[in-house]
Amino acid sequence: MRQSINSKWIALIVVAVFLLFWLIGWYWSFAPATYDVNKRVAQQTSVANPANIAGYTLTSTMIEVSETLLDKPGGYLSNDVIPPGVFLDNMPSFEFGVLEMIRDLALSMRKDFSRSQSQSIENPYLTKAHPKFNMDHRSWMFPSSESSYRDGITLLKQYRDALADPQNGDSQFYTRADNLREWLKQVEKRLGSYSQRLSASVGSARLNTDLAGEAKAKQSTYNGQQRVMKTSWWKLDNNFYEARGATWALLHFLKAAEIEFADVLEDKNALVSLQQIIRELEATQQTVYSPMILNGSGFGMLANHSLVMANYISRANAALIELSELLNQG
Repeated sequence: MRQSINSKWIALIVVAVFLLFWLIGWYWSFAPATYDVNKRVAQQTSVANPANIAGYTLTSTMIEVSETLLDKPGGYLSNDVIPPGVFLDNMPSFEFGVLEMIRDLALSMRKDFSRSQSQSIENPYLTKAHPKFNMDHRSWMFPSSESSYRDGITLLKQYRDALADPQNGDSQFYTRADNLREWLKQVEKRLGSYSQRLSASVGSARLNTDLAGEAKAKQSTYNGQQRVMKTSWWKLDNNFYEARGATWALLHFLKAAEIEFADVLEDKNALVSLQQIIRELEATQQTVYSPMILNGSGFGMLANHSLVMANYISRANAALIELSELLNQG
């Protein structure tokens, strides 16, 4: 009898712990909400008219996005090794997408935005900050991912403070069309990859166009004339949430770029093009009402969330290509 009672208590405890972990994991899996970049920067700085300081808004937004990655409910989950974080995969995928966009922008900040020409010296803060964000996103000690990313955030804050210091001429941010275009070219490739991976959710036969346009070009390994691309069922939700995280971060970066490069965009008559890209990216952040990412066929009975996400990303990427061409025109 006593043994039976003990077994029941053990079962109840196990069920209670499971429910507790499930509720915590459910709460931690909520993605951060989008926000007004201009208002957030104004709220978090004592600098008067931050929009008048070249680079201040974009750097502040990069800092805010990076801090959100680390300080949202549950903190940074990608390197968790204990429950419930170790059992979650959607939010870690979201985090990796955000991190990829931070890394791309950190690289552009280091080699383009902060330099006047190819022979100019790199900014010391950005030179140190860029590799900090390239730490393995699953490293949990010696050093942990969070500690490395926080070091990068500290360096970005030092760079931002230097931008706001009228006595400091060593730290600069140049709002030139060619600088913006170089960053957008990186973003194009990133979005193109997400679009292809999401589209492969239903599987499709694709002709090999790797060397199209280059008759004499070569590649390391021949892949055949046709390949069937299909995402594993186990990776569907991971791809979806990684793309969702990347577009969440990019959405805020482009809103900041709209403020930073307003004069350049107006001069190129390209402001409306950027605003259309932002609108497409806002659509990627709509609420997902389904408890799981569905993978219905293209015209089947069930929705295919991956294809819907791919549609918005493809449209944003097409508009990015057009914007890049506008920026390239004299």
